[in-house]
Amino acid sequence: MASKDAQNQRSRGPPGFLPGASDPDHGLHILPSNPGDRVWQRGPPPPGNLPPGLEYLSQLDLIIIHQQVELLGMILGTETANKYEIKNSLGQRIYFAAEESICFNRTFCSTLRSCILKITDNSGQEVITVNRPLRCNSCWCPCYLQELEIQAPPGSIVGYVAQTWDPFLPKFTIQNANKEDILKIVGPCATCGCFGDVDFEVKTINEKLTIGKISKYWSGFVNDVFTNADNFGIHVPADLDVTVKAAMIGACFLFDFMFFEHSLAGL
Repeated sequence: MASKDAQNQRSRGPPGFLPGASDPDHGLHILPSNPGDRVWQRGPPPPGNLPPGLEYLSQLDLIIIHQQVELLGMILGTETANKYEIKNSLGQRIYFAAEESICFNRTFCSTLRSCILKITDNSGQEVITVNRPLRCNSCWCPCYLQELEIQAPPGSIVGYVAQTWDPFLPKFTIQNANKEDILKIVGPCATCGCFGDVDFEVKTINEKLTIGKISKYWSGFVNDVFTNADNFGIHVPADLDVTVKAAMIGACFLFDFMFFEHSLAGL
């Protein structure tokens, strides 16, 4: 009986470790902080040849992205660089993303602006870089459409997110480093999201099977009208390749720029 209790105690593990970690010594430790501001600290990498910093993505089937409210931009009515917190399903921050762009581009190119999004872990180490060039965004212009380049780690290209021309639906393709198509993303005909979530379905190449979705969560009428803060959820199979998950995080940023950047567009 005593040995059984001891075994149960070991299976629970010490407090501060995320569920699913089989060995506390190799688990994922939560930095002690306020319950509403919990962060995740990277532990020793699991077996396998994963890009450094993306190990934790291999365990996730839900990634939450929360845009931070820029009070200065709200007060002055100016477009500031976007910042995002990337969290797991427990609300623990695993990454932080910050846009790097010049004021001229944000002012005059608005949602089409070129920029770089640098994603860092909780130790401040940059693990993903998302490059967005200046591109067109129109169903009437089938050339030079939106595209993102995903690097993980920075300097090593692992994939792309490319807009696909369609006269009726917003469509995108996730590609590998060789620009070979891996998955398709198909959005709704109307992305206004009036009083509800907006879902972009993640599909196989032939678009016959849906394997996940990227959702823009509706946060309420007041928040959507008077702030630019958007919340997204990425629902994917847990065993999906981590580089594809990194590309889907980049796709989420692209959707925010294209469809929800201005508060009234997010209703």
